[in-house]
Amino acid sequence: MERVVEQRSSNVQRGFRVQAPLVDSISCYCKVDVGLKTVVGASKFVPGSKLCIQPDINPNAHRSKNSRRERTRVQPPLLPGLPDDLAIGCLIRVPRVEHRKLRLVCRRWYHLLTGNYFYSLRRNLGLAEEWLYVMKRDRDGKISWHAFDPTYQLWQPLPPVPREYSEARGFGCAVLSGCHLYLFGGKDPLRGSMRRVVFYSARTNRWNKAPEMLRKRHLFGFCVINNCLYVAGGECDGIQRTLRSAEVYDPNRNRWSFISDMSTAMVPFTGVVYDGKWFLKGRGIQREVMSEAYTPGTNTWAPVHNGLVAGWRNPSISLNGQLYALDCRDGCKLRIYDKASDSWNRFMDSKLHLGSSRALEAVALVQLNGRLCIVRNNMSISLVDVTNPDRQLERNPQVWENIAGRGHLRTLMTNLLSSIAGWSGTKSRIVHCQVLQV
Repeated sequence: MERVVEQRSSNVQRGFRVQAPLVDSISCYCKVDVGLKTVVGASKFVPGSKLCIQPDINPNAHRSKNSRRERTRVQPPLLPGLPDDLAIGCLIRVPRVEHRKLRLVCRRWYHLLTGNYFYSLRRNLGLAEEWLYVMKRDRDGKISWHAFDPTYQLWQPLPPVPREYSEARGFGCAVLSGCHLYLFGGKDPLRGSMRRVVFYSARTNRWNKAPEMLRKRHLFGFCVINNCLYVAGGECDGIQRTLRSAEVYDPNRNRWSFISDMSTAMVPFTGVVYDGKWFLKGRGIQREVMSEAYTPGTNTWAPVHNGLVAGWRNPSISLNGQLYALDCRDGCKLRIYDKASDSWNRFMDSKLHLGSSRALEAVALVQLNGRLCIVRNNMSISLVDVTNPDRQLERNPQVWENIAGRGHLRTLMTNLLSSIAGWSGTKSRIVHCQVLQV
């Protein structure tokens, strides 16, 4: 011991500084430094280093954990040579048709293009794009679906629908939050009526599960009011097949709740939200035609017998405060409801009638990029600008634009074959149409 002390004093006299051993790591793992704080006095040896008073401790302990932490602190830029804010400004301007490829570039791009921040920027800057999603029941009874890009007029591939809905009938389809497409209820050929709910996210291009409905039902009415999903009526397997019950799903609370029952049991075959109310038209227990209206503010149902439901035909849509409906089988004529006179009036005629076959039958009215969109069984589409005061098609042909399958893999010849199939009584038809914005 005396020899060690003499050696230290001699080193001090010679002007040598004694440096304690350093741990080659971002932190010292001895018992004194468990808080990952630099030991007092270590800075006088090497600024920024950490003194270890137990040099026999393995310096590589927990090395993988800290190296992983270091890598997350320093991430590569989204675009080389640009700060991330400018890189995001570039990426949000990439057309939606390319987003599927962008997610495959790297992990940072994937997380960016599947998050809320990226798409909220696109929406706030007016860059969000609307696509039309069409669900169709093929000849073999299976459900297939397709997405139509109106900008490039191309049909885009989609992941298959969940197995429980591949052959289901009488299920609902609605959009919440602009980018989530929900499938709910319905009847499975083997399991019968279902309470199941799933939703597709246009941001991630994936299907997810959601809370199940409170009651099994199929062939029911549904609508979206204030981003809440309402369902009512329909049928269920059992003794009392026709239902009066109704319920609502709030995505913010992620739960279903019962609302007031309908006045009478009903199997709705059409419905629309107009003037703050949800109108339903269907058949009662005795197969009689009946109509009811639901007011969300008061949570009440009331029978309706006015001119709105008397001349109401399916399909219909409420757009810009006006109620529109088709006036012919192929959807080439439109009618509008006049609230003052409580009657339906002729509104517009394209004068380009396509025919009355099943393949050319108009099955859906949706809003697409501010225009009224008419969808037919052969996947042909008509876009109508109902806001244009000049509705004379001879002077303004852009008011009514027919997109006869342009950009679809099936060409005009295929549309002709589908029309022939319609005359022969094929069972292939569209069951749902919705618009998602991303």
